[in-house]
Amino acid sequence: MDTIASHPRSLAQSHADDSLIAARDLRFKVAGAAGEVNILRGIDLDIGRGEAVGLVGRSGSGKTSLLMLLAGLERPSGGSLRVAGQELGRLDEDALARFRRDHLGIVFQAFHLVPTMTALENVAVPLEFAGRRDAFARAEAALAAVGLGHRLGHYPGQLSGGEQQRVALARAVVAEPPLLLADEPTGNLDGATGEEVMALLFGLWERLGTTLLLITHDPALAARCGRVLRMEDGRIAAG
Repeated sequence: MDTIASHPRSLAQSHADDSLIAARDLRFKVAGAAGEVNILRGIDLDIGRGEAVGLVGRSGSGKTSLLMLLAGLERPSGGSLRVAGQELGRLDEDALARFRRDHLGIVFQAFHLVPTMTALENVAVPLEFAGRRDAFARAEAALAAVGLGHRLGHYPGQLSGGEQQRVALARAVVAEPPLLLADEPTGNLDGATGEEVMALLFGLWERLGTTLLLITHDPALAARCGRVLRMEDGRIAAG
């Protein structure tokens, strides 16, 4: 990958009949000391290809649990969840791993970089897992796209928080996944650095034509998306 590809966007990308994410009566329960806890209580959701959707809500409202289900990191307790043509509740662990490899990029609040790997090696990891021979060339291009072409050989401990999040963003988009999930991506950054990271995030979203779901406590940040959803008590309250 010499450059991050650019894909024209169209109205058809966000049409309800072309949903990348389709959830129906999606439920999620976990065992607690006093019995089962209902975290998601029947989510109906459609997100079209190429959309940017902001998801807001108080802590404990179910935002991160929904992200974990969309990423195939947790299994639904009920209902159906289809992402990128895959019914996630029917996939075994190996198939879920392949789903994440082929369809998904995730940016977390905590950067989750491998401390013993350089920036270049961290970004190349998902491509190496996919058997890509051009893993390091594409990783270098992705780092250049987030302004870190001069930091390829640096380890996470040698980078600032903003630089580490840029590495995490490059890793999330290096395979040009159809779905990008971002969970409070500026939560560990100061205001100016967070704004720089978000500018990069939205710029890459536009250039790649990917679908973006952004979880945030910041209504102003969510408002930069084309649509904003609010979660309350395990349900989507508005959209």
